[in-house]
Amino acid sequence: MLYIVSTPIGNLKDITFRAVETLKNVDLIAAEDTRHTQILTRHYQIDTPLTSYFEHNQFSKGEYLLKLLKDGKDIALVTDAGTPGISDPGYQLIQLAKENDIPITVVPGPTALIAALTASGLPCHNFIFEGFLPVKSAARRKKLESLKEEKRTIVFYESPHRLLKALKDIEEVWGDPVIVCARELTKKFEEVKKDSAQKLREHFTKVEPKGEFVLLVHLGARNS
Repeated sequence: MLYIVSTPIGNLKDITFRAVETLKNVDLIAAEDTRHTQILTRHYQIDTPLTSYFEHNQFSKGEYLLKLLKDGKDIALVTDAGTPGISDPGYQLIQLAKENDIPITVVPGPTALIAALTASGLPCHNFIFEGFLPVKSAARRKKLESLKEEKRTIVFYESPHRLLKALKDIEEVWGDPVIVCARELTKKFEEVKKDSAQKLREHFTKVEPKGEFVLLVHLGARNS
């Protein structure tokens, strides 16, 4: 069985009893970053062996994990934070397992996009998740142009070192919309900040961006 196990996005207490039990009982944990996952496993006294499964070894390691699954081993797939398969290479292993008729079950739990969406105050009955914006400005602006008429709440992930460039492109392409910017969710310095793209860019020019960011925009409300 392949278990898709959600792990905390910050606060280690945000894990389910079932997730801890599953991680203790499987034969192997496939983790995006074993060093990061060890913080969790040590905290909950989980001594299950860990192996790395990330973007640059997903194809070679995927075949290795598939063989173990075919041999009757139980494997838990985890990401650094949140739910595997969402903006990480976990979906490749899930897809491989499904193609080979390996049984799969989900151990649900935290995910940053839902935490940010529910805290944003923006409409969440209908939304679109776009993952990370493209790294290069030309591709990023093209993606933003394609979403200019979107009426649903739009959710992005963004890294701290690209935040200012992303906000600048959003400001110029979308006409400086109001953005909800969430970072360090469930952690000590959790912040959910709502302001125009320009004001947010000014703020994070003065205050170094830290932590992973979730950006949320509702263009439909702005344009109505």
